[in-house]
Amino acid sequence: MLLRILIAVLPALLAGPVAAQSTWPVKPLRLIVPFPAGGSTDIVGRVVAQRLSERLAQQVVVDNRGGAGGTIGTDLAAKAAADGYTLSIGTTSTHAVAPAAYTKLGYHPQRDFTPVAMVAVTPYLLVINPQVGPRNLRDLVAQAKASPGKLNYGSAGNGSTTHLAMEMLKAAAQMNLVHVPYKGNAQTDLAVLGNEVQAVFGSMPALLQHVRAGKLLPLAVGSPARSPALPEVPTVAEQGFTGFEVSLWLGVFAPAATPQSVVDRLARELEGIVATSEFKTAMDRNGADAQFVDPARFSALVAAEVARYAKVVGSLGIKLD
Repeated sequence: MLLRILIAVLPALLAGPVAAQSTWPVKPLRLIVPFPAGGSTDIVGRVVAQRLSERLAQQVVVDNRGGAGGTIGTDLAAKAAADGYTLSIGTTSTHAVAPAAYTKLGYHPQRDFTPVAMVAVTPYLLVINPQVGPRNLRDLVAQAKASPGKLNYGSAGNGSTTHLAMEMLKAAAQMNLVHVPYKGNAQTDLAVLGNEVQAVFGSMPALLQHVRAGKLLPLAVGSPARSPALPEVPTVAEQGFTGFEVSLWLGVFAPAATPQSVVDRLARELEGIVATSEFKTAMDRNGADAQFVDPARFSALVAAEVARYAKVVGSLGIKLD
């Protein structure tokens, strides 16, 4: 009799975990954006959240956790339950620059995360307040050298890519601008709009609307080629600083040990989202390039970027607590 009972219930017992995974998701998801609302990462993150909500038939709630160059929210994401219900937007800043810049980082970009997919890349855009005076990069460099320490630049925080991008340009041009860190791109943009700082080398989605409105003057893009969003703006390399390149990739990450079935499902949905004309239009509107990179290739990209920026940060001597 006992044997008959075991034979009867064993298939159901074995099917339990499989059935549980196949029904994911059964409740709303949280997408941690490790920067304040209104910045480039937030803009992309909200588009991703909306499209994922539609495809998963579950609400994907954006949770902005800004501060410390994106490391506070990213640390929170690293320590979340690996059940597929907490995801995060990771960037060049949080997963490649921060590990090299911070001496005491609460997370490891590779051990603590499972890369799900890269969804977009955006060039970095150097802008100044029109009241500053220069009309091109060479003029800005000349003014900074003539009055060293008189011009300020803003960043999304110590160790952020906006910080590193300008430090790379300062080193290439041998000019002196004073760094003023803020708690995200949105605050930085307000500072340069009000001429509280004179320059920002930030990602394009957060700055493009102000450039198009004539409120900020674009001087250069950090990508190897000009951006289709601003084809009239030359690259940094075109203006005499050959080899200069800095851009921002953005992707979705899950905590380490998230079930592979969940990661695979998310990757499939994100691939479908990135391929839509609606997503591409949303990215184009904000000066970003919709690009899907699958989990395996995204993992390799993160590893390569960690190694690359370790050398860059080390050469600049940037060390943060």
